[in-house]
Amino acid sequence: MRDPNDSSRDTRPRAGSPLWVYLACVSAAGLGVLALAFLRLATTGLSDLLSQPLLWAIGLLAVIGELRPIVTPGKSDQDSGAASLTFCFAALLYWGFAVAVPMLALTAMAAALIRRHALFRAAFNMAQYSLALGCAAAVLAGMGIQAQPLRPWVPDGTELLAVALAAAGYFVVNFSLVSVAVALHSREPIPATFRGALPYQAFVNLVLLSAAPLVVVVMGRSAVLVLLFLLPLAAIYASAAMSLQREHQALHDALTGLPNRTLLFRQTTQAISAAFTLPRRVGFLLLDLDRFKEVNDTLGHPVGDTLLRVIGHRLAHSVRPGDVVARLGGDEFAVLLPSVRDAAAAREVAVRLRAAIAEPIRLEGMSFEVEASIGVALHPEDASTVELLLQRADVAMYLAKERRTGVEMYACDADRNSPARLSLLGDLRRGIDRGELELYYQPKVLLAGGRPAGVEALLRWRHPVRGLLRPADFLPTAEQSYLMRDLTAFVVHTAFAQAAQWQRAGLGVPVSFNVSGRDLRDAGLSGLIQSSLGEHDLLPADVVLEISERVLAGEPAQATATVAELAALGVTISFDDFGTAYSSLVRLKRLAVSEVKISPALIGRLLDSPEDELVVRSVLDLVRALGIRSVAEGVESAQIADALRALGCDTAQGKILCEPMDALSVTGWLTERLRMPGGPAPRLRPAGEKRAQPGQGHAVPAGDAAGLRAAASGEGAGVRAAASGEGAGVRAAGRGPGAGDAAPVRAQDRIPPALHATGA
Repeated sequence: MRDPNDSSRDTRPRAGSPLWVYLACVSAAGLGVLALAFLRLATTGLSDLLSQPLLWAIGLLAVIGELRPIVTPGKSDQDSGAASLTFCFAALLYWGFAVAVPMLALTAMAAALIRRHALFRAAFNMAQYSLALGCAAAVLAGMGIQAQPLRPWVPDGTELLAVALAAAGYFVVNFSLVSVAVALHSREPIPATFRGALPYQAFVNLVLLSAAPLVVVVMGRSAVLVLLFLLPLAAIYASAAMSLQREHQALHDALTGLPNRTLLFRQTTQAISAAFTLPRRVGFLLLDLDRFKEVNDTLGHPVGDTLLRVIGHRLAHSVRPGDVVARLGGDEFAVLLPSVRDAAAAREVAVRLRAAIAEPIRLEGMSFEVEASIGVALHPEDASTVELLLQRADVAMYLAKERRTGVEMYACDADRNSPARLSLLGDLRRGIDRGELELYYQPKVLLAGGRPAGVEALLRWRHPVRGLLRPADFLPTAEQSYLMRDLTAFVVHTAFAQAAQWQRAGLGVPVSFNVSGRDLRDAGLSGLIQSSLGEHDLLPADVVLEISERVLAGEPAQATATVAELAALGVTISFDDFGTAYSSLVRLKRLAVSEVKISPALIGRLLDSPEDELVVRSVLDLVRALGIRSVAEGVESAQIADALRALGCDTAQGKILCEPMDALSVTGWLTERLRMPGGPAPRLRPAGEKRAQPGQGHAVPAGDAAGLRAAASGEGAGVRAAASGEGAGVRAAGRGPGAGDAAPVRAQDRIPPALHATGA
């Protein structure tokens, strides 16, 4: 077991503190044992010993082993094992106490000098190694074994018990001395520290010490053969390094190098478990950068990424040793305080972090001042589980945003969450991890001809107790929580993967998904869309992002910038639930909207009165005049479908046309409808056709009218509650071009005449 300060900074213990007294006593005792070993060595032919190549070979291997500890996945340097123990214990068996103790002490001192460790750390390491090896030497002497520098000893099979007892003596002393230091350093009970470290440390020391007799046998043969141990050591180091690299990639954010959500949850769980054993508080801080999107929109993502790295570095260097800074995604960070005195101390940390972030940052010759909103929650006062702790820190963070105070503690009276809502969020978090989410698909059809114009994916949650839940049952709650980003990512990846599968099968239809208000505030949304397009080899024209009219009306400042960024990628923008909120014609044109979806509330009243018909007719005339496709949602009867067709509506969706189905059923439906007589067969994308780069549209080759897919459009890029009878949902949907050839549609949205085949 190694120095208790290996995983933290070299902070000198306060003079007179229990840790200072303990380290001083151990260091004094150990240095006394070391001095005794040097005296013995000086009287036993030191010059003859130094002339032996074998001594230098073992010393070299010991130094290499001390400088390169073997760190395994999930463990820190403090828990690591060092191959120096194997070679120094072998020196103890072969040459005795007088050689082994100075060798291990000098090895530890050399490592401390190279790593620039503090003097008190080097002294403690030398002392505890000397005491442990001294105990092992005493055990061997008690068993009648006393190796001498000039009279080496090589054990045979009958003396392995003595070797085992000596190894046990070394481990007990070393483990006890270091564990007490760790407990005093971390201010944890000594028994708890022993229980936590014993299993792994016993295994590591067993492996390292059991190899020492093999080294001794080789030492009795040749110094050259001893050097061959470098090969298996190199293999061990390489294997451990690859394992650590894979673990690091899985548990750390690729951009900032900070722990990711998975590692944060793991360490928070460990902190809460420790808090039950040791009465103490755990603090959790959730940080969201204010107006960070303006940087991305103005200077681009490379500058935004650099800014995130700088902020992550500042956060990591502004917390206490042992605190954990993580990046959850986008511009959202979290800080875990495994041990915090009270709410005032946690708030003090939050204020310090906010001040560190607010320091001006110079990039690209410009100075940026970034502010953050921070929510703070404590265990056990505010929450008893990781999910609740994160949820309540999220509540406090949004309270800080609303009040513009910067930092807010969680307050029960300000939390609008009910126990049922919190329970639902906990179930949803576990449901995401267990793969309980799935997508259903509802096709959309051209009113002129009845051919597919795309599909809409509707999120479903197969709850283990409550059965299949529709989006309206959980999305409104999720949209107000930290889980929204995970749900959106699931919908994007799943819908894109299915769209790519249909493309490969020759059933290419555009896919759309809804973007919630919280999605539009996420600086990482456009990056998610762009990377998913590349991952699944889809064109920007293959997807449609649907944005609710209510979201744009309620959050014009944040939403407009995000929509412009998404449109620059080349994806189609659809205006959802049109007619339910105020929207200006200027906004429709400024946001490059290619499609408008008319609210089911308007469509359902189409036949109720001449006034209602006039409203729908006016909307259709308006979007047609602007060159925008029209989609009618919630078409529930053949009469309404006929009326819409007569009014010149392009595309419709509803139960009368097709119910939502799983992916396999939709595949069969598309196969039948896309290959129906009277229309062209769908095409596979030519092998040479490249994906459009961000900001570029997808140019369709001239003369390829027969293969042009229906233009993408749909109900959206994220997860939301649907206004129709299908409930709410993250809806990904393909939108088709209109039915009326006389409509002044734009060139890129023109519908091939072949798609206007008559007949249902």
